[in-house]
Amino acid sequence: MVEAVGERVTGITAGERVLAWGSSGCYAELVVADETRLVPIPAAVPMTLGAALPVAWLSARYCVRELGQVGPGQVVLIHAAASGVGTAAVQTACADGAEVIGVVGSADKEALVKDLGASHVLRRDRDDILAEALRITDGAGADVVLDLVGGDTFALSLRATAAGGRVVALANVAGAPSTIDTRDFYPKNVSVHGFQFTNLQRLGWDPRSDLQLLLSEIAADRFTVPIDALFPIEDAAAAHQRLESDRSRGKVVLTVDREVA
Repeated sequence: MVEAVGERVTGITAGERVLAWGSSGCYAELVVADETRLVPIPAAVPMTLGAALPVAWLSARYCVRELGQVGPGQVVLIHAAASGVGTAAVQTACADGAEVIGVVGSADKEALVKDLGASHVLRRDRDDILAEALRITDGAGADVVLDLVGGDTFALSLRATAAGGRVVALANVAGAPSTIDTRDFYPKNVSVHGFQFTNLQRLGWDPRSDLQLLLSEIAADRFTVPIDALFPIEDAAAAHQRLESDRSRGKVVLTVDREVA
């Protein structure tokens, strides 16, 4: 909710429900936000749901559509498919006509990703991910792989990609370096793309039109935004513990009284 606006602000008014995003300092009850990083929230979209959208959903959609160039009939392999970005990527790829292979770490996450439209769900604790991905694609590999994990998973992503395919790396939650063999991708003419939300904006990307479209689609119930848990901002440490536990499914959201009201 906008508390007040500067004298040169023309597109936003006090009292308006908006989404705002910044590079840091947003763990606060009030923040100063640039007008170019604000988008009004439709009345049909709850504030807590809207808070789950900007970074996770915009990242997923940009990586699926702009970098991955996903289209009908293609196979998309998505690591960490039950995460906030992963659940958005699964639904986006399915909406664009792709066959999705989701990779998760537990049975409850498997059920969630299946419900969101994935044709196949693989379990890190049960399956040989590379062997299963190749089996599902008759040995060809996936046309697009979204790597949200990093570390050793990135090398696997390269090996699981089809000839002429694309790997999009947008995180390293593993917190470990990736050791790769160039022979896993250059003979197949595989392209590798990197994505980072804030830096892409510094390079000129303005995500507001994408977010406005997404909000209209969410308001029309075209997509599901899984909210794993809500934590008061005073319990931010507990929210991080939830994320680090690898038990979360979808987004973990911090709330303040103004948001809940």
